[in-house]
Amino acid sequence: MNFFQIISEIEKVDPEVYDRLDSRRSIFKHMTGLGQKLSAAAVPLALGSIFNKVYAQTPVGASVNDVLNFALSLEYLESYFYQRSAAGSGASAVTLRGGFSGTNLAAIDLIRTDEANHVTFLRSVLGTAAIADPGAATFDFTGGKGAAGGPFADVLTNPLTYLAVAQSLEDTGVRAYKGGAALLMSNKTVLTAALNIHSVEARHASRLRTMRRAGPMNNAASQGLPVSPYNAAPKSWISGTDNGGAGGSPTGPTAPIYGAGNNTGAPTGVTFDAESNTTQGGAVLTGLPNTTGFPASAFSEAFDEALDVTTVKTIARTFVVNGNNFLA
Repeated sequence: MNFFQIISEIEKVDPEVYDRLDSRRSIFKHMTGLGQKLSAAAVPLALGSIFNKVYAQTPVGASVNDVLNFALSLEYLESYFYQRSAAGSGASAVTLRGGFSGTNLAAIDLIRTDEANHVTFLRSVLGTAAIADPGAATFDFTGGKGAAGGPFADVLTNPLTYLAVAQSLEDTGVRAYKGGAALLMSNKTVLTAALNIHSVEARHASRLRTMRRAGPMNNAASQGLPVSPYNAAPKSWISGTDNGGAGGSPTGPTAPIYGAGNNTGAPTGVTFDAESNTTQGGAVLTGLPNTTGFPASAFSEAFDEALDVTTVKTIARTFVVNGNNFLA
């Protein structure tokens, strides 16, 4: 059995198969030695495990509209977050924007435009089935549930906190899109568009991580010039469980973004692993031949994991005011 030939055939009808296997598609395009490392008997088992994980991650019974409305909910959350930093949004926005270099501020404004466009697109696809706009008052981005004094109390005035929360929201979106792609398979046009959004969310996250690493006032991060060591925290990609995310604590409110999901009700053989997972398709990556000398972190960094709807909703509701049923 030729593992890569099979994937190549699937790619003809599903061009984004590499993205669902791994957001860093190049690892599958260039890991030509994997098939040689697995015995002939093991390859079918590994193949089945991978595709069960990729294509069966959405709760049974959910419709295409359910998946799209779930995505729309997350886009509302992100869109309103970036709107808070827009010019003319009050004294706090002026203070916040003043803490960014011109190029970094331009990048944030572009991300804000992207998120607004995502909302517009999803609403246009859903038509009358689209959920209502929840409104800005639905969200408290301090994590204070409406008290505006949560763990990210200075999110709208401190550029460092702002970038940390932004990264967390984008990372959540990436894992959520991966988990919801399965039920869009019946509509290739919508699936392709959703995966296009998924990849943009990942690019947002990487860009925000670069800004955090280099510092919000550092123009070099936007000019393609070298910034602090690529492997300094945070890296431009998820590493392990990222020390809990924005809160910087494995037990903080954003820690579930990088942890294991809820496997209750998941199809047989499907698990929502933490981002620190080092087993893919039944193969323990740390035990593969010819990997001596690889950094321990590299095995989890090479793969992104999907996240289930229940866990994503719990994470997102960190920023929803008490008494509001949005994303409940």
